[in-house]
Amino acid sequence: MTREPNTRLADLFGLAGWSKGELARLVNRRAAAMGHPQLATDTSRVRRWIDTGETPRDPVPKVLAVLFTERLGRVVTIEDLGFGRGGRAGKGQSADGLLWPPESTAAVLTEFTGMDLMFNRRGLVGAGAALAAGSAITGAMSEWLLSDPTLATDAPRSDNPLSAEPAGFDRYEAAPVGSQEIDALETSVEVFRAWDAARGGGLQRKAVVGQLNEVGGMLAYRHPEALQRRLWGVAANLAVLAGWMSHDVGLEPTAQKYFVIAAHAAREGGDRPRASEALSRAARQMVHIGRPDDALDLMKLASSGAGDAALPRTRSMFRTIEAWAHASKGHGQAVRRTLGEAEELFVSDRDRGPAPSWMQLFNEADMHGMQGLVYRTLAEHEPGVAAISQRHAKEALRMREGGRQRSQIFDHISIASASFIGGDPEQGTASARQALATIEQNSSHRTWDRLREMYRLTAPYTSSAAVRELRAEIQQAMPKGLGHQKGAGGGAKGAGGAARTTVV
Repeated sequence: MTREPNTRLADLFGLAGWSKGELARLVNRRAAAMGHPQLATDTSRVRRWIDTGETPRDPVPKVLAVLFTERLGRVVTIEDLGFGRGGRAGKGQSADGLLWPPESTAAVLTEFTGMDLMFNRRGLVGAGAALAAGSAITGAMSEWLLSDPTLATDAPRSDNPLSAEPAGFDRYEAAPVGSQEIDALETSVEVFRAWDAARGGGLQRKAVVGQLNEVGGMLAYRHPEALQRRLWGVAANLAVLAGWMSHDVGLEPTAQKYFVIAAHAAREGGDRPRASEALSRAARQMVHIGRPDDALDLMKLASSGAGDAALPRTRSMFRTIEAWAHASKGHGQAVRRTLGEAEELFVSDRDRGPAPSWMQLFNEADMHGMQGLVYRTLAEHEPGVAAISQRHAKEALRMREGGRQRSQIFDHISIASASFIGGDPEQGTASARQALATIEQNSSHRTWDRLREMYRLTAPYTSSAAVRELRAEIQQAMPKGLGHQKGAGGGAKGAGGAARTTVV
């Protein structure tokens, strides 16, 4: 008993709207259904959990996680409730549940993915949750990311190198794996990554989350060091993909949790650049929803945490994200300086051989695509840079490889948006129609978010019959019920002061 209130449990309890007696009855009923009929929780015990920080013994934390997940319609983990693993207080956890002990990473990963799969089937994941601020993430994770992890804490300690954590059995039938199985897992990551780039995150998200859940079970075993590191790498790659796909379909709090899990997994495997790249994804997410200050906080941590092992191409990509955040704030000088650094770093990387698999999609076309997006965003503050945006986006389109349909849609939208800002509605209408030609074949909500921002820019040209017709086509094509995201696409609207908004 800590004698201090469990504020995280109290907050979730308030959101759930139960009485203490009602929660006690629900715990007893669900525990019995889960094979624990002897459990007898009462109102006074619930009060102690909340008011004095008492940590209940197993299986109560798991039961509570299931109940709150069902009630709130989003994934709630044991850490989210303010409890640690195995009925112990969460040593090493941050106040926001963003940091957990190394030996808990596989358990957190498996629990979260299991809950996500359950609620994805019901269409409820991501509802009613708020995104953590960038400063909260950096405050919780900065010292942790900059320290050197030791593989000895990656998995449960045991004299047997192929032992399993007993708690893992009720989540997944864990088993040891060899190099061939990991080869197959690494290949599956490439397949999922290619599908996401082509068709968006909606259609394969469940498959990626399911694969990640299985890898979490594999990590319950203590494999030889080389295999364990590769497994952590697979987990990091899948978690980034799960986060990116979740972001792509508007499940923003779920996406952020996966990015944090990915950073943990990469660091457990000793790959600090990969951990930093995961955090950079969270930064891109923040710019997209209109929170550039949070994005800049995250990029400071990503850049410093990557260490000397980060390739120039990785640091170049980081600079483009920083530039996008500055563009959202209208900081033209910072945009030009940061993009200049990005270009220099990218050029210096050309003779260094192949990049890691997770960086290979950031090629010259993507570099131009990001520059096009950054200048399109800045053009809302400085219309004179609209032509620069068009030039980069057109070059990106020219260089795009096959299978990058979503990026091509973004490029067309960047050109259209910059054209309307720059006073060229004819070019804007043509490019917008090129985006519309394929956007309905893609499951990415982000493409619609940016198209909606472009639609806003057509308003000054409604005297044109062609523009009126385009606006009608967009209204007709826009998916019904797709929630509007403030600041989507990095536009100036809603870019400031949105750090405390709830994203649904």
